[in-house]
Amino acid sequence: MKSSLSDWLLRLWSLVVFIFLFAPIAVIVVYSFNSGRVLAHWEGFGFQAYIQASNNTIIKHSVVVSLEVALCSALLSTFLGTLGGIALALRQRGWAMALSTLLALTMITPEIVDGIAFLPWFVTLGVDVGITPLNKGLLRLTLAHTMFSLAVVTFIVRARMAGVDRRLNEAAADLGAHPWQVFRDITLPIAAPGIVAGALMAFTLSLDNTILSSFVQQPGYTPWPVYIFAAVKVALRSEIAAMSTVMLILTLIAIALVGFVLRRAGTSMIDTLTKH
Repeated sequence: MKSSLSDWLLRLWSLVVFIFLFAPIAVIVVYSFNSGRVLAHWEGFGFQAYIQASNNTIIKHSVVVSLEVALCSALLSTFLGTLGGIALALRQRGWAMALSTLLALTMITPEIVDGIAFLPWFVTLGVDVGITPLNKGLLRLTLAHTMFSLAVVTFIVRARMAGVDRRLNEAAADLGAHPWQVFRDITLPIAAPGIVAGALMAFTLSLDNTILSSFVQQPGYTPWPVYIFAAVKVALRSEIAAMSTVMLILTLIAIALVGFVLRRAGTSMIDTLTKH
């Protein structure tokens, strides 16, 4: 009796927590169909907000900037994170612990500290030293977001490779395969689910990065989260809720793909390789 009562209370508490967390998001989604100009005043159901958002060049440009930065940072962090994750999983040495510690520090460091550090660093290199590419807003945002998501990709790939039997690589080498062939035909297919999941996670993290982006952005390269943060100081308009709903759907799709890839991974890839 006590056990069933505690289970019921735990489920009730979980439901309350979920409602508390997701009710504000549900409100934004519902009010994105508000036909009024201001989100706080409901004036009827309609799609005017989505039409206005699609016709607003500033909103569309900020969304495009966010998508471009998210794609570029995801590609760069996935490339570097894949190499780092595989190296950490297959080479258990002293430097591996140091690298893991360094990456963990980048994850727990507050974003405002990263932003304060990046801003003078970009200004020094771009203006004082004369590295002109660092004066471009798109490159600044890409590098900053890559630093933030690199550790996430590395640890996801490392977790994927942690349980791999090293004898697979050794057997391939004994059969005459070159190191590049071993990496291409053995290591990379095994790590592929983790690589895809890490790339999608990096893309998602970049889309909603606000604090870091607000420090390193330049005029003409304002990401969508920073635009929202500036716009809500005046009034939360319906078109902002409409575009936020669209971005929310994109984020949920990316997260769902991450879960699907990780779920499908399992040990099927290893079983396939051992059969061949």
